[in-house]
Amino acid sequence: MVKFESSVKQIQAPQRAVYEKLSDLSNLEKVKDRLPEDKVKNLSFDSESVSIEVAPVGQITLKIVEKDPDKCVKFGTTTSPLPFNLWIQIVPAGEEACKIRLTIGMEINPFMKAMVQKPLQEGLERMADVLAAIHYAE
Repeated sequence: MVKFESSVKQIQAPQRAVYEKLSDLSNLEKVKDRLPEDKVKNLSFDSESVSIEVAPVGQITLKIVEKDPDKCVKFGTTTSPLPFNLWIQIVPAGEEACKIRLTIGMEINPFMKAMVQKPLQEGLERMADVLAAIHYAE
């Protein structure tokens, strides 16, 4: 399995508040306007899954497959040109702050890795930036 990781992002909110917001995907309503319209279309979601059309990749649907309270939310693809898993790890950084890191794991050959590495890494960083910019204290 090949893994891609975002950089670690600092969030000025308690670990529990961040986990509660990220483990219920219906909270995406609050960040829809932060997604780049030229890259992301047809966003739909409920509390356990999210479906999005990403240019030039196509339709991707992720479903929560595991929750580790306050620490991690794991997703798996149900629709994707390349199946993958996504983890959002949350660790405390004091009582009123925490850090997150996103990890994607996928089974791909070295040729495909060379093709997807740069856009996937950039997308992962952009996603981490959006998650770090959410107001979790609401």
